[in-house]
Amino acid sequence: MVNISAKVDDGIETVPEALPEKHERRRISILGATGSIGTNTLAVIAEHPEDFEIEAVTAFGNAESLARVAKKLGAKIAVISDRTSYNVLKDALEGTGIEAAAGLAAIEEAAARPVDVVVAGIVGAAGLSPTLAAIRAGSRVALANKECLVCAGDLFVAEARRANVEILPVDSEHNAIFQALGQNRIEDVDRIILTASGGPFREWTREAMMGASPAEALKHPNWSMGPKISIDSATLMNKGLELIEAHYLFGIDAKRIEVVIHPQSIVHGLVAYRDGTMIATLSAPDMRMPIAHCLAWPARGRDTNLGLDLTKVGRLTFERPDLDRFPALRIAREALAAGGWATNVLNAANEVAVAAFLAGTIGFPEIARLVEETLNEARSTGLDKTPATIKEVLALDKEGRRIAGNAVQRYATKSARP
Repeated sequence: MVNISAKVDDGIETVPEALPEKHERRRISILGATGSIGTNTLAVIAEHPEDFEIEAVTAFGNAESLARVAKKLGAKIAVISDRTSYNVLKDALEGTGIEAAAGLAAIEEAAARPVDVVVAGIVGAAGLSPTLAAIRAGSRVALANKECLVCAGDLFVAEARRANVEILPVDSEHNAIFQALGQNRIEDVDRIILTASGGPFREWTREAMMGASPAEALKHPNWSMGPKISIDSATLMNKGLELIEAHYLFGIDAKRIEVVIHPQSIVHGLVAYRDGTMIATLSAPDMRMPIAHCLAWPARGRDTNLGLDLTKVGRLTFERPDLDRFPALRIAREALAAGGWATNVLNAANEVAVAAFLAGTIGFPEIARLVEETLNEARSTGLDKTPATIKEVLALDKEGRRIAGNAVQRYATKSARP
């Protein structure tokens, strides 16, 4: 396991000492403070505000919401990505002593401010450069942005090694694996197992899913999430992206990473060891749990009132995913085997396809189909070279979106024919 839970010195992994009961306040920056991860992070901080000091908060738009968050937390700086919203943000913060800034460069500068933990919650490719800036600055990163590892896993792992920075996983599944691993050696692991709820269409037939609406796809049975990740959960692409992340986070071959359907969403991840022992991490399906764990690590956070009563859960069931009805998981595994260029294009095409589905332009089954077609075209046009820099990562992402966008137009034209 590299750079996720331990700094490496002369080949020996060492875990930092846990914080004592009375400790200095942890300095935190929150990238994407008004999104789902940001909102849950605020809820965790609100439980024990005396434990944290907020350096920076950022958001893409909605200056009024960002200003409210900054004032509530007492942040030192608030940064809005949309430059046209700068004056609104500045006016809303007037007289508070909180600095206002705008633009992508300003967000990167905020991410690089010295803190104990940077919560990387910016959704999409927009989160790549700020998260990399935090790593290069030497801050521990609580990573909620899938794209960092899906689009540029080799680059981020190399940068984390160079900076000797810990990357802590916020995704509930990866956080569960992280906890189940503990201080055990990765060499003793037989396989790791990610769990998936199965989404709203777990029991739907292929024929029924052909007519699935965005509203139906957004009705996740267990989690409250944003629209993009909710659709990814419905297609199981979310689990495919998590498989790719797990490969980079834990340094384990994809063949040793399994996915099982677990409708109750209580067991978030399991580690099977070579001696036959299996360790699982269980908790309520609430993102505040993994966030609290990352903010307090290597200590344990204080009470969150989110304890689990297994007698109320009653039963836990598991089943294999159906790759015929949910081909996105197969496509993601094949992309990981193909290399970093493919996982980059996979992510770009999926974002375009999900947006088109939510807009009513394509049908639900066409999401995975469009992603696979985009990957095939990218390979045939010579884009099958893994990017080595953020500039190359973003350029490939742009090409993937272009190809996928053209496919959306073809699908839309075809469906519009009488």
